[in-house]
Parts: sequence; structure tokens; C-alpha cells
Amino acid sequence: MTVHDPATGAERFVVVPASYVFFLRTGPDAGTEVLLQLRRGTGYMDGHWAAAAAGHVERGETAEDAARREAAEEVDVTDVELEFLTAMQRTAHDLPIDERIDFFFAARSWSGEPRIVEPGKCADLRWFSYDALPEPVVPHERLVLDALRAGTVPPLTHFGF
Repeated sequence: MTVHDPATGAERFVVVPASYVFFLRTGPDAGTEVLLQLRRGTGYMDGHWAAAAAGHVERGETAEDAARREAAEEVDVTDVELEFLTAMQRTAHDLPIDERIDFFFAARSWSGEPRIVEPGKCADLRWFSYDALPEPVVPHERLVLDALRAGTVPPLTHFGF
């Protein structure tokens, strides 16, 4: 997105920030499982599996606060203990609104049982083993999940460049 800079008269580039939470647990076979939602009715990547909680960082909000707010709003959990994974710069090269910075977190501890809170935006919510992720997963989220599974998540990642 671009905005007009009154000081210079120029158009300035604006990046859209978002936070993502991958809820993780040890599964019945002692492997790691991740909680994913099946998107629907959002207009973006509907029919794809995605982080159980994610959304835009609002004005005046930290990335961590946004992650905790989205966790409460989307899957009804609180007291989320976040572990920072990576910041991702991504682009789709089409519109200015496609310039993004995403903050990815893992959560292994929280209060409450995750559940679908917004059925108009979420068709399903399920735990999946790292070794048996569903298809399709939102591509830029899959990049982070694959790195998490490999045990090597770099602090800065890129997608679309």
C-alpha cells in the first residue's frame, strides 16, 4: 500500500504486518503436531489449511499482542506463551497491499481447549503430525512449517522474491 507523505509530497511505501500462531503439542506417537484451520469465506486462500490463529497487527499493537488477540478471537484460548520463530518479508508483486511483514510464533502452552469460534471463516480445525500435513497449506505458511519440522527456522525469511 502507498500513502501520501505531506512533508515531501511523495508516495511512500507501507508494509502490512500480520501475526501467526502455530499451536504445537506432542502427539500420541510422541511426534510433534500442529493445529491448523481450514480457511473458508475469507476471500484469501479459502480451501487451504493455515495457522489456527493469524491476523493483521492493529495500529498501536505489538506483534505479540496481535498473536494473543487472534488466538482468543479465533480459537478461544488465552494465556498463550509465545516463542518467536521468524519474521517473513513477502510480496506477491501485484498490488501495493501485497507487500507484507509476517511475524510467526509457536505456542506450546495456553489456557483453554482450542475450538472454532468463527465458523464462517473456518471450516475445520485439526491437529496434524509434521510428517502428515494436509494439502494444500497456504504456501508461505508451509515454508515456515517445513523449516520448523527440520529444526532450522531462520530469524528472517522471504517469500515471493
